Amino acid sequence: MLALAGCNSTGGGNQSGSAPAAVAAADLQAAVRDPRVRRFYEAREWRPVWGEEQERALVSAIGDARRHGLDSRRYLQGLAGAAPAAREAALTLGAISYGEALARGQTDPARVNEIYEIPRPDADVAGGLAAAVEQGNVAQWLAGLAPQDEEYRALSEAYLRWSEAAARAQAPAIRTGDSIHVGDRDARVPAIVAALRTHGYLPAAPPPPPQPAGGKAQAPPPAAAEPTLYTEEAAAAVRRVQEDYGINADGVIGSGTLDILNATARDRARQLAVNLERRRWLPRSAPGTRIDVNTAAAFLDYWREGQLADSRVVVVGQPDWETPALQSPIVRLVANPPWTVPRSIEEEELLPKGEAYLARNHFTRRNGRLVQQAGPESALGLVKLDMGNRHAIYLHDTPSKAGFARAERHLSHGCVRVRDAVGFATMIADHDGKRAQFERALARRNDEGEPQEGSIQLERPIPVRLLYHSVYRDRSGRLLFRPDAYGWDEGVAQALGLPPRQRPPTPRIQGDIGP
Repeated sequence: MLALAGCNSTGGGNQSGSAPAAVAAADLQAAVRDPRVRRFYEAREWRPVWGEEQERALVSAIGDARRHGLDSRRYLQGLAGAAPAAREAALTLGAISYGEALARGQTDPARVNEIYEIPRPDADVAGGLAAAVEQGNVAQWLAGLAPQDEEYRALSEAYLRWSEAAARAQAPAIRTGDSIHVGDRDARVPAIVAALRTHGYLPAAPPPPPQPAGGKAQAPPPAAAEPTLYTEEAAAAVRRVQEDYGINADGVIGSGTLDILNATARDRARQLAVNLERRRWLPRSAPGTRIDVNTAAAFLDYWREGQLADSRVVVVGQPDWETPALQSPIVRLVANPPWTVPRSIEEEELLPKGEAYLARNHFTRRNGRLVQQAGPESALGLVKLDMGNRHAIYLHDTPSKAGFARAERHLSHGCVRVRDAVGFATMIADHDGKRAQFERALARRNDEGEPQEGSIQLERPIPVRLLYHSVYRDRSGRLLFRPDAYGWDEGVAQALGLPPRQRPPTPRIQGDIGP
């Protein structure tokens, strides 16, 4: 990313003081290529904007792009050596493009995600620039276009810290090898302790003792070999690392923990830039009542009238069966839902198991489709929180409860499994004034005493946002990083203009057959 000093080298402005240069309307019309810029000047009757003072303020404001994980050079092109009309048009194009990047993201999420169906902010940036020019507050206006919440600010501050650290020399990567347990001696332990200190999980090493005052400085004694014992103190720090990065917090140093400790400052800055961009894609005002599922970290937050009502872990789609990025409402609660199996799961995973398996697990044919009967052992468990979208994605219960205890919870075929889904659905029904109806639906049985499907429509459908945030701020204010399970960070990074890099494939964890 380019520092502000680099931006100022683009030119010293025109020679007419604070007033815009004398640019003929015909010359300006000929210089404008972008339709947004054309509309801007048509509304101004082709009057120029950028005098020396105004240009200096704009260039300085765009120089602040670094704190947003953006490259200011992208918005300051075509200035060096340009004729007055071309310079005028280039500055306006830069102001509008930078404003749009702050207001709704530099990249189009629909181009970097196979499915992205979450509304983006709809900002009239050209109109806002026109008003800011008239009021003389372009810099303040630009600064106000980015998200203003605490999480965005925390991501921005962390990005600046890691970017500065990336400019310093980086320690060599810790080599892979056998797992290290407390009490083991291993030549890699000193490097691991140094990495824990660098990441802030252990105190910094004490400084060397001062030399005696006066006289000739004494040579330090020969350095003793650094201890290779993996202590409980170091293991406690490793467990904190593992908790913060969403892997099994057992204190054992394996390949996953080494991947975290080997991540460079540049890696962290890159991940933060990507997640800053994702926040800019979102409307600045979220619905007061909603459910946000973070599919990178596999948990959900249920907000009710602006207050956090509930938070719990979930199981989401595994790599190659990713839970898509979309927003759609929960419209009804289905008790004792049967599961109509998608064709792909039927053909690839169920039919090869044979007829005996299908009969034993209560699969039958209905209208040519394979259906699993309702019941506690059904893949949908006892409740489905049905969402209105064209991708057949929804929240649901599951008989596979062990998945919720895992640190890595990308296990499903794309739908979202909710821990204690019955309790969660009951809470939602209660808030909708339909708890009694939902409980009666859960208790429905047919003449043979088998669970029978029943549903209730919600009076107030609840928006659900399926978000992929691989860095996020927890309730205590810590920023937590998560592995890029779906590999989606790389597409955003490249769209931001960051250098491409090879990403190791994420192994698919063998889950069950459920959705």
